[in-house]
Formats: sequence, structure tokens, C-alpha cells
Amino acid sequence: MDRYRKLIKRARAGERVLIDGATGSEALRRGAPELPNGWSGGAALSHPDIVRQIHAEYIDIGAEMIASNTFATGRNVLEDANVAHDFEAYNRRGVELAVEARDQAGDAGNDVVVAGGVSHWSFSGNHPTLEVLRDNTAEQVAIMRSAGAELISLEMMCNTDRLRATLDGVTAGGHGLPIWVGFSIGPEEGFPPEDLPADIELREGGLLAEAVEIAASYDQVDALFMMHSDVRLIAPALGAIRTQWDGPLGAYAHAAALVDGELVFEDVISPAEYAAFEPAWHAAGATIVGGCCGIGPDHMRVLAPGSTLPD
Repeated sequence: MDRYRKLIKRARAGERVLIDGATGSEALRRGAPELPNGWSGGAALSHPDIVRQIHAEYIDIGAEMIASNTFATGRNVLEDANVAHDFEAYNRRGVELAVEARDQAGDAGNDVVVAGGVSHWSFSGNHPTLEVLRDNTAEQVAIMRSAGAELISLEMMCNTDRLRATLDGVTAGGHGLPIWVGFSIGPEEGFPPEDLPADIELREGGLLAEAVEIAASYDQVDALFMMHSDVRLIAPALGAIRTQWDGPLGAYAHAAALVDGELVFEDVISPAEYAAFEPAWHAAGATIVGGCCGIGPDHMRVLAPGSTLPD
């Protein structure tokens, strides 16, 4: 845990911390097949070299935290994809690939923290009961910890009831792993920030303010994020979080567009355009920065230490 202690100490001091960009959408872009109702969740077993290489590229760019490609390997998602029999294998291998990429990076990987990515999302819209979600999450986190995860990154927390059940699951095992919580708001394609209501709502139920209160009540929660939300909505949402939370704050947005009725992430925003949003995020209090769907290595290189950010 020394790596994590160093990282969170820097974050608490307000130092800028770079994390990784998208892994799931990047794996699909590079040829990993999409599971029905399971998105990129199968990549760890079907195309491990692709996943490992993506992690390696982010480490080479300077990412200080990389998250396993396990956003889509919750038990409920794998059940919908008819591959739940491989629940342990997907989650264990997902974390192991991130650890392998770090170990193979030499000195560049020495201080890189590996997070286990966990979500309560459902691609089918069929959600388990809160009790089942809690138990499934507890099982998933136990697998990730044994595979080498040093941190649990909650991704796309978009419903307050499921947020609480997920947090209960993460903390149930008494393992003590620190937790970062990422909230998602607005539709995938987003909307202008001036249309954001004063009482910001999570994507699938409940207020952002309530979600922040819930997350902050868990002692293991060290950092809060706005993530997998339209780049235009991140800054005002961060400002709202900062009124309730004085700990480390971060942002990893996505860029999505509807093209002929299909949602696409690729080629929606240029690296320079993405980087141009960071000053507003920093002004709102975010010092940890990365990227989500559609934000790949090329985007993160522009944000890397030593790069010249757009004015």
C-alpha cells in the first residue's frame, strides 16, 4: 500500500495527479469483440494482449493510477451476457493484466497504483435487488483484492440507492481498501451546461448532492470524481461537489455523439479540445485528471506532465 499512500498524500496536498484514460472503449476500438449486454467486459479473456497494451501505454504516458477493465464485469452484467460462469476469471484477469502492465513497465511503473473498477451499471436495464447487488459487489471486490488491486474505483455511480448498496458491498469484507467514487450525470450525448438544473440529478435517480453525502459518510472513501459525463457538464458539477466535499476531487469525462441514431465515442473530440477543459475543472477544485469513453492515449498525452496545455 506504499504506492497508494504516496499517491493520496499528493492528492490531498492539491498536487496534480494524472490517471488513465478509457480502457473499455479503447479495447473495442482496437478489435476486442463486444459482448451482447456486456460491452467490453469480455476483453480480459478474449484479447488480454490488447488490454495489457492499453494499460502499458497509459503508464508510459505518466498515469499514476490505472483501473482494471472491469467496469462491465459485475455479476449482473455477465449474467445478461450469458457468461456469469466466468465471473471470477473476468475480474481476476482484469486486475492481473493491469498489474502485469505495471510490472513490465520497469521504473516507470514503480509508483503506479492499480485500481479495481466496479460499477452498478446494467446495459439491459435489468438491475438486481439492492441486497444481491451488495453481495455481488462484496464477492467481486474480494476477487480483485486477491488479484492485486490496491484501490477500488467506483465507476458511473448514477443512482443513489445503488450507490449505497455498492459501497456497502465494497466495505463488507473488512479488507480496508481505499475507495474512489465517480458520479455520472446527464445523457450520454450531454447538453449545454446552462441547461444543467440547480439541483443536479444523477443519470438514473437521486440528486448529486445526496450522492456526495452518502459517499462522504464512508470512512474508506478518499476521493470523489465526476466521470463518464459530457465534458461540458463536468466543471459545474465539480463546483457543486466542492460545496460539500473538501477532499481530493477529480475528473475523467467522456465525449459521445449520436450518429444516425447510434452512440459513438470515437473521433468526437480532439486531444487539444479535451485538454482545453482542464483549466475549468482545476478552477472548480479538481486536481486529479484522466479520461473515460472515447478519451484514449492520444488525449492523455496532451495532459501528460511536461506537455503544453492549450490556453
